[in-house]
Amino acid sequence: MASPFPGMDPYIEACGLWEDFHPELITEIKRALAAVVPERYTLRLGERSYIVLAGSEGKESHPFLPDVGVAAPQERASAPGGAVAVETTTDAQAVSMRAFIETEYRESFIEIYETDPERRLVTSIEVLSPSNKRRRSPGWRRYLRKRQALLLGAANLVEIDLLRGGHRLPMVDPWPNSPYTLLVARQERAPYCRVWPAHFQQPLPVIPVPLSRPDPDVFLDLQPLIAAVQLRSRYQRDIDYTRPLHPPLNAAEMEWWQRQLQAWSKPPAASENPTPSAPTPGKS
Repeated sequence: MASPFPGMDPYIEACGLWEDFHPELITEIKRALAAVVPERYTLRLGERSYIVLAGSEGKESHPFLPDVGVAAPQERASAPGGAVAVETTTDAQAVSMRAFIETEYRESFIEIYETDPERRLVTSIEVLSPSNKRRRSPGWRRYLRKRQALLLGAANLVEIDLLRGGHRLPMVDPWPNSPYTLLVARQERAPYCRVWPAHFQQPLPVIPVPLSRPDPDVFLDLQPLIAAVQLRSRYQRDIDYTRPLHPPLNAAEMEWWQRQLQAWSKPPAASENPTPSAPTPGKS
């Protein structure tokens, strides 16, 4: 079943489906661009990895450890005959403690390389994750370093923000007043960027993806790619469209959404003049 939203479906973010949606959309973008970029370019998936520990201050960063060993538990002493010897204790002696819990984050992105006359990075395409919009988090800091390098002219940058939550990344000028934004920064014009506002009430705009001169831009239409991911992943089975959104909608958005939801959930009306069924063979 198709989403009731003509543009980006905000319930993908609100219902905890972003972890599944993000790599699926990255794959769709790579497939779509690979079909249109000239042969002298290659597209490659990249990945940032880091580990966050849940500690006394919430999420605390920790250096990335590729391998983590887990110690085997010690055997408990046994009494003769195989019975387990249990030390008598009471609940009054127990204390409450919180364990460190490691969470590994992996953020995928797409890089377009020019291979002739020499291999070099031309364009980086990023679909932002919630961690990229959480100030002072490891995901924020690591992406911000890469973003600043690209905006200083290292390569072209296409930044796709389809998240309503979190804090937008720093810019000199104010961001558009829209739930989503699509940014294109050309290497030769850095740090100046073109930004398209994007909504859930209407299809997302088609944006250019810069290549090396003299090759012209190729164009990325995100809307059919998002629709393909939604249908394939059957997100509607996990989404309750009657629940409130977080962040909440404003009054105008809520009024639009109530009308949209009513029209989407209304069953199709039966035809007033249905086509008569064919007569059964042998009967008049």
